[in-house]
Amino acid sequence: MKTYIEAMNSNAMKLAEAAESISEKLEVCIALAPQFTDIRKIAESFSIPVFAQHIDPIRPGRFTGHILPESVKNAGAVGTLLNHSERRIGLAELDASIERAREVGLYTLVFANNSRVAASIAALNPDMIAIEPPELIETGIAVSKAKPETIERTIRLVKKVNPNIPVLCGAGIVSGEDVSAALKLGAVGVAVSSGVVKAEDPYSKLFELSKMLKEQS
Repeated sequence: MKTYIEAMNSNAMKLAEAAESISEKLEVCIALAPQFTDIRKIAESFSIPVFAQHIDPIRPGRFTGHILPESVKNAGAVGTLLNHSERRIGLAELDASIERAREVGLYTLVFANNSRVAASIAALNPDMIAIEPPELIETGIAVSKAKPETIERTIRLVKKVNPNIPVLCGAGIVSGEDVSAALKLGAVGVAVSSGVVKAEDPYSKLFELSKMLKEQS
């Protein structure tokens, strides 16, 4: 949901309602990563998984302005995104963040901008990795079409390090065809933002993407 006005407060609740309805109808897993101020409202109102957009590798104490993993967990989140291209962190901080998430019981979806970075991240044993070339974000040009070799190479390198880590792909995913292409390349799901949030009809767009995920799984 990033920090889009279309995905905050009451708009966030509408998107969550749509996601839950589609998830139940199609029996697919849809997780939301809302702004921090919307985590509790969504988590308490809906059954779909809620992820924080980030956490910091800190412990309770004097860390004004940081995101405490325990606070995110207490608000109802079941997981967190880490190292998104819009919130990148160094490898040492990422390692510590994954460990802290594990300590408090949060799943980790870690983003990588290329295959080599994804392989390095795999060694840190996150729960999931998403390959997302930043140059394709919000372009409407899907990575599964523009750079299919990137997805294939990423999956190959990640599985070589840890065969148990699922790989998702993101960047430019805007259609069911994009989802189908990603799954055929070996991804188990997609990460999407503006393709749904900025769509003229977010429900229909999310249903289209989810329906293809169901059919191809």
